[in-house]
Formats: sequence, structure tokens, C-alpha cells
Amino acid sequence: MPRQFLSTVALVALAASLGACSSSRLDGPSRGSRAGLGAQAALEPVAPAMPSGPVTSAPLAPPPGASAAPIDGPPPVGTDVAVTPSTPVIAEPTYVPPPAPPVVSSGRSSVVGSWNAKDATGATCKVSLSSAPALDLYKANASGCANKDLAKVTAWDYRDGEVYLYQPGGTVTARLRQGGGALDGALSKSGASLALAR
Repeated sequence: MPRQFLSTVALVALAASLGACSSSRLDGPSRGSRAGLGAQAALEPVAPAMPSGPVTSAPLAPPPGASAAPIDGPPPVGTDVAVTPSTPVIAEPTYVPPPAPPVVSSGRSSVVGSWNAKDATGATCKVSLSSAPALDLYKANASGCANKDLAKVTAWDYRDGEVYLYQPGGTVTARLRQGGGALDGALSKSGASLALAR
């Protein structure tokens, strides 16, 4: 026999045995059922099994903690988008209370300091009421006063909402009451009006 014929027979026998081995491993049937197919089984392509039922699809559930509402993206390019004019937000007016009337302090500490005294004749002078104690009273002095009683003032006191001006020896020169930012009253001896203003 020619050598070429022998090699062809050997190749066909080898291909048949390889086809039987590979088809029995891939498809899973027993060797005996596929053994009779021979070379034809080796030439058939092996295809994976396909499912026979219908295929359905559904959207995936959102991950934990994410919102299930769809997020609207920008509209596709070329589509007409209706733009609605926005209404300006007008803030509610805030309530501003009216300014409080000025607080006029009262009491002994509110009258301490320098005052411009004016008597009934229109004469003016300076009266200073000090916070320094002088026995049971507080120190005071007057300068440039034409009224002789007012010129002698050396002490003062605050009692029951009134300011008392004293001469040496305890004589009351004048009594004045607070009214706004001024002191209004009268000289004790003559009864003439007296006003002290800042």
C-alpha cells in the first residue's frame, strides 16, 4: 500500500476518535450513543443551549438610601422647552417698633453736676451740685449769682423728688422739682421762681 493512503486513513481515524471524545464531553450524552456517528459528529458545530421561555425586563430597584423618583435630565437637543416667567418673591415687611421716648433719669445721681441758674429777673449764674458729702448733705457752690441768697449756697440734698439748696447754718435757699431735664422751683425767702438747666 502506498504511504500516502496509510497516512490519510490514520488521519480520518484520528479525527473520528477526537470528534467522539469532544462531543461526549461537551454535550454530556454517553459514549455509546454518539459512537456510531463517527466523522460526521466531529464536523457538526456545537451550539450552546438557548432558553425556550419568553424573556422579560424590568427596571432595577434603586440602591439603599437613594430616591426612587426618576431624575429629570435636560431635554434632548432640538426640542422646544416652554419657559415660564418666574414670579419675584416679595418678603413680608418686618415690624419695627417706634422709638421709645427718651428715659429721663431721676434721683440724687441724676442732678449731680453743673447747672445754669436763672431767677425771676432773668439774671443767670452757675450752680454746681457735687456728690461729695458734707455732713448730712452734699457740697454745692454758686458763682456769679446776682441774687444774694443764691450766691450763699454751699450744700444741697435730694428728698422726696425735690432738690433743696442750703446756705451755711442749714437755711433752705430754694426748693426745686425735676421736670424733664431741668429743675424748676422757687427761692424760699422771696418766693420768686428759680430754674436750673444744663
